[in-house]
Amino acid sequence: MPELPEVEVVRRGLAEHVVGRAVESVTVKHPRSVRRHLPGADDLAARLTGLRVESAQRRGKFLWLTFDEPDTSLVVHLGMSGQMLVQPADAPLEKHAHIIAGLDSGRQLRFIDQRTFGGWQLADLVEVDGSLVPDSAAHIARDPLDPLYDPDRVVKALRAKQSEIKRVLLDQTVISGVGNIYADEALWRAGIHGERVAAKLTRPVLHSLLTEVQTVMGEALLAGGTSFDALYVNVNGQSGYFERSLNAYGREHEPCRRCGAPMVREKFMNRSSFSCPRCQARPRS
Repeated sequence: MPELPEVEVVRRGLAEHVVGRAVESVTVKHPRSVRRHLPGADDLAARLTGLRVESAQRRGKFLWLTFDEPDTSLVVHLGMSGQMLVQPADAPLEKHAHIIAGLDSGRQLRFIDQRTFGGWQLADLVEVDGSLVPDSAAHIARDPLDPLYDPDRVVKALRAKQSEIKRVLLDQTVISGVGNIYADEALWRAGIHGERVAAKLTRPVLHSLLTEVQTVMGEALLAGGTSFDALYVNVNGQSGYFERSLNAYGREHEPCRRCGAPMVREKFMNRSSFSCPRCQARPRS
């Protein structure tokens, strides 16, 4: 599933190729891709047609477009395999292209989703802590790349949690945009095992961890995101390549790049966690 850097790459591509363009037509080819829009496919298509895209926005892993119609947004759920591609209208249609929006530029914005976990949904914009966000994202905290992100507030929230630090990092109401891959990377860089209890970590340690979260996401963004297969691409169809720089995730049995100890994989929240048994000591029972 794409994480914050991957979603930001897509957002930037939409800002470059879609913002300022009017929607001339919308075709929904798979009903699951609009299942979150309860009024249905015809309603979504009718309401989008004729609108002009004003901005491409993001908070954490939530992505949305705003239009010249006030308080209206199109939330894009990328799910596990969702792609937003901008293609010439005469380009061959991708096998899993489930929504096609014709733009006044003569190009098409195509939503492609092999596993059909994602989709489009129209949502009202509401004000949350001084920013307009879709009502479905009102509970999402600011992310580390947000200009108004406040690490002191996040540290305070972390210190109040009796859960494992990795579990709290994945809690989008505390800090948004952090997924399994970048949580493992930041914890490795900070030398913290993911099962350490958040409330038992000192403020300086937590500030150091949040700095690593911010740093690793910034580096991944510069590299174009992380991609392990063809399911994550930006709007031009290009895959990210930050996986070449991963220090923890997916490196089971490989030597730690800091101390040389074999990296280990452990089960965590129905996922896999990767860490160094020497650099990231497990908490005492």
